[in-house]
Amino acid sequence: MKKALTIISAPLLLLIFGCSSHKGEYVTSDGFGQGSTYHIVYKIEGDSAQITREKIEASIPLWFEQINKSVSGYDSSSAISGINRNEAIVPDSIFIDIFTFAKEFYVTSGGMLDAASAPLFDLWGFGFTEREAVTRAGIDSIKQFTGMEMFELRHDSTGYAIIKKDPRAKLNFNAVAQGYSCDYFAERMERMGITDYMIEIGGEIFCKGVNAKGKKWRIGIDRPVDGNLIPGESLQSVLEVSGKGVVTSGNYRKFYIENGKKYSHTIDPVAGIPVEHNLLSATVIAENAMLADAYATYFMVLGVEKSREVLEKTPEIEAMLIYGDNENMEVYMTDGFRDATSEGN
Repeated sequence: MKKALTIISAPLLLLIFGCSSHKGEYVTSDGFGQGSTYHIVYKIEGDSAQITREKIEASIPLWFEQINKSVSGYDSSSAISGINRNEAIVPDSIFIDIFTFAKEFYVTSGGMLDAASAPLFDLWGFGFTEREAVTRAGIDSIKQFTGMEMFELRHDSTGYAIIKKDPRAKLNFNAVAQGYSCDYFAERMERMGITDYMIEIGGEIFCKGVNAKGKKWRIGIDRPVDGNLIPGESLQSVLEVSGKGVVTSGNYRKFYIENGKKYSHTIDPVAGIPVEHNLLSATVIAENAMLADAYATYFMVLGVEKSREVLEKTPEIEAMLIYGDNENMEVYMTDGFRDATSEGN
């Protein structure tokens, strides 16, 4: 008999904009993509402004389709789904980009961010299949075929191919795919001459240039309190950012409760179980959204103290860690992140 589960999820960031007063017209595009919402704002100007707008609006669904057909585990016809089924799939450039990054970050994180831990996410009910019965023996069995060393990207005269060491191994790029999507959109918009824009997909953000008031983009970060389901209803901080990726990862909107115990969607791939520390959310500012996405998830696996150790050795990123519980929260911010926080927020 199935047990009652409650799964709650929503974007973690709210974007705040002023009225248009900066030179040029600011266009807003909203919709649904990759199982969530997207919100894109960009400036167009000049004689070709309307043509550029029409081109971007027509391109957005195509960009989503290109990414989904490559790395969406929810699309049974995607490249990643085929690879997970052990089919002979030739990976495209999108898949190669994300796979290469995931393999490198797996090493950087000491195996704590593992795109090949997909079977563990499936086991706990946060992957692409129905949740299974969880036992210690089952976890240990699955861990024998997790880890990015199970996969190799091979390139020879016939082209690229993904080689598995174990046919049971599977990939899940959810930890970085939406961050990558923001960067992917940004690169293509810049090819069209767009220099002032903000791209938000499922809470992950990349922004550049200035907003309609001629200032940096303002991004609100929600308080990581269980039950805070409406973005912007209760803010922890407001940032002013430009030329960076900004991503928040947290355990307060995506979890389930079973027999009175909360199970977070953040899985420790080494232990094979959902994390149980007191880090509520991690917000990261990095040079691109995929990197910010990876570090935010990595920190949620590590917990507060180990994340602070990583931050001390990684000056190229800024972060805010919120920890404690719903009643008593504490905040740790890197110096650069503190400088980016608006006064009075």
